[in-house]
Amino acid sequence: MTVFEPTLSSEKLAAATGRNWDEWLELLDQAGAAKRTHTEIARWLTDDQGVPGWWAQSITVGYERARGLREPGQRADGWSVTASKTVEVPVERLFEAFERDSVREQWLPEAELHLRTATAPVSARYDWGDGTTRLIVGFESLGPDKSRVALEHEKLPDGEVAERMKVWWRERVVALKELLESA
Repeated sequence: MTVFEPTLSSEKLAAATGRNWDEWLELLDQAGAAKRTHTEIARWLTDDQGVPGWWAQSITVGYERARGLREPGQRADGWSVTASKTVEVPVERLFEAFERDSVREQWLPEAELHLRTATAPVSARYDWGDGTTRLIVGFESLGPDKSRVALEHEKLPDGEVAERMKVWWRERVVALKELLESA
């Protein structure tokens, strides 16, 4: 069993909701949350406990992780992994490295991306391969010659694939950085 590592501190949670992690976990156990769906837990937190939506979701995910009902990166529609990298190029150039096939092939060889939607140079969404998984990419300007890319590969089928893809994506964003900064 994995050890519960909350994504936000107990102090911050208590300041926002009036209860810390131990108190929320105990209350949810008493309410039978372990036998409820994610939606039912979040709704109970919102409707019966008066917890605002974002906090209700955070508490629900934290509870599910603490009780072994959900692994880190696991979502209702599959597994998700992220990677990010700061690159010493303008954000437009970073965005182009995803959009232009000839550039993308250099750092993301043999990857099959199908554009769903894009707002240059801020974000892009792609179907990956056969379309069963998705890639969501955000771009942020950090100045005239510095930018950051953050991506999420979602709807992965299981934790094993997610772990492999996490390593792979972290290698790929390093390759992207090296390619763009060497030009």
